[in-house]
Amino acid sequence: MMAPGGMMGAGGPGSRSNDFKGSFRRLLRRLSVERTALWVMLVTCVLSVALGVVGPLILGWATDLVFAGVVGRGMEEGRSKEEVVAALREKGDDGLADMLSGVAFTPGRGIDFGAVGEVLLLALAVYAAAGLLMLVSTRMSINAINRTVHRLREDVQAKLERLPLSYFDRQQRGEVLSRATNDIDNIGQTMQQSMGQLINSLLTIVGVLVMMFWISPLLALVALVTVPLSVVVAAWVGKRSQPQFVRQWKATGRLNAHVEEMYSGHALVKVFGRQEEAAREFREQNEELYEAGFRAQFNSGIMQPLMFFVSNLNYVLVAVVGGLRVASGTLSIGDVQAFIQYSRQFSMPLTQVASMANLLQSGVASAERIFELLDAEEQPQSPALDRPAEVRGAVSLEKVAFRYEPDKPLIEDLSLTVEPGQTVAIVGPTGAGKTTLVNLLMRFYEVTGGRIVLDGVDVARMSREELRSSIGMVLQDTWLFGGTIAENIAYGAPAGREVTREEIEAAARAAHADRFIRTLPDGYDTVIDDEGGGVSAGEKQLITIARAFLSDPVILVLDEATSSVDTRTEVLIQKAMARLAHGRTTFVIAHRLSTIRDADVILVMENGAIVEQGTHEGLLAAKGAYARLYSAQFAKAVAEVD
Repeated sequence: MMAPGGMMGAGGPGSRSNDFKGSFRRLLRRLSVERTALWVMLVTCVLSVALGVVGPLILGWATDLVFAGVVGRGMEEGRSKEEVVAALREKGDDGLADMLSGVAFTPGRGIDFGAVGEVLLLALAVYAAAGLLMLVSTRMSINAINRTVHRLREDVQAKLERLPLSYFDRQQRGEVLSRATNDIDNIGQTMQQSMGQLINSLLTIVGVLVMMFWISPLLALVALVTVPLSVVVAAWVGKRSQPQFVRQWKATGRLNAHVEEMYSGHALVKVFGRQEEAAREFREQNEELYEAGFRAQFNSGIMQPLMFFVSNLNYVLVAVVGGLRVASGTLSIGDVQAFIQYSRQFSMPLTQVASMANLLQSGVASAERIFELLDAEEQPQSPALDRPAEVRGAVSLEKVAFRYEPDKPLIEDLSLTVEPGQTVAIVGPTGAGKTTLVNLLMRFYEVTGGRIVLDGVDVARMSREELRSSIGMVLQDTWLFGGTIAENIAYGAPAGREVTREEIEAAARAAHADRFIRTLPDGYDTVIDDEGGGVSAGEKQLITIARAFLSDPVILVLDEATSSVDTRTEVLIQKAMARLAHGRTTFVIAHRLSTIRDADVILVMENGAIVEQGTHEGLLAAKGAYARLYSAQFAKAVAEVD
């Protein structure tokens, strides 16, 4: 039964992240479990970056060797460098003299290709080692992230198993599925794309800064002029992007919920001619997702062009000041070449860090939705404080009260005694509390007053697992999973117990499902999907009833179990039910006449209270609520059966 109040909203379209920093810290704490892999990743990344930032300096040496050879080859042999520079100054060519004073050339000697080759081989070795170390670092990062996401997915699955039924009543199924699939996948992708690269970029920034200050403090300060501008740009874009990413993932959850509902109920959508309405709602939600996604991606997408613009400003400043330093002889051409490479290496990680900051906005928005699920209130633990000496099926409700919401009572002061083996039919108008009563018996919900007793023991003192192991249930909405018919029937057996084919077939015969199963191409090995494709609604109901029979319960709960079965099949089921119900307590929530007439006790519920109880004939003679209900709902059914 749907809890009053309808679906719980997924959040407004413009909602902001409630706690970005808190969610990010929680995500890091989950990742910290992989300390060993993370330390290996960090050490190899540091070594790789260190070798990588040395590379431009080594290439600068090669450039200096080439330039020195070019300069020296055009000069008279036998003179020293100092003599050549002094001669230029005497001629008044101070600019050229200053520049050559910073070049290690030998007059009359050309390019030393042997020395250049050695330097290039050294550069090749350095870059190869950096690449291998980065490969190890990336491998460690991928392993750590995959294991973290694997644990997160397991935690979500375990959490879903611990959540009370009321949580799922308030949530759209597609919204829950979106959190358990799309959001977890997005977290994994975000971490894969950002974590290793983010660490690499930050270390590169540090390493490059060290090398730039070592080569030329003045040029390093020039290169840092654009950093505040980069920070301002990144902060501005991030502030605009985060709420849009939150909106995007919430819109994704709502759209998934709508698609899942329309797909699972596509037959009813067509029967009632609601295709256009469903399509219109889909278009509206798809448009909302498009707008949120466009704004999120556009806002984060402008980060890179803006950062490239800042990077180019940096490049121009370094090139101009560096050229002046070469002309003055303060720096060599190789040093300026290395510095320009460093300025590029410095700007690129800044751009990457800024872009990944926006990527993290999306991942943390998904993480926040996952943590909301993990923080949802769980159903209280139910340790086995007591248990019946023997479960016979005696059920007693003593002044039971229940309400979905504190200010809206549904059941008040309800008392009932059911003897072992009795069949109790519960009837009443929609919203009377029939299904809620069964949910309380199964402890899907906890009573807010009074108590329910099974064979002298308060069910609140029993573990839920032990209580439910004694109860077999067939719901109005059939549920089958993808697999064979035999596997679906065997699902009703107690967990851990192997079921033989003979037991499966016996349960199917008891439910009168054996005949139609054997007419299928592969019989009991016929594979059906989770929607029960290939079998009719009535046949699906028979399979679920066979599943309940296989569980051999002490108490049977049938929630309108025969509502999808034709009259002839229902008669056969009732005969089997009568045989299987012998010695078992049976609760039936149904509107079919045969079920009502065969019941030992009929309870008539209105507004959460039992207004009448008795046998079929006695209640008709009383001419009260049951007689009115009978006249309104069952008179036509009597004529059909008779």
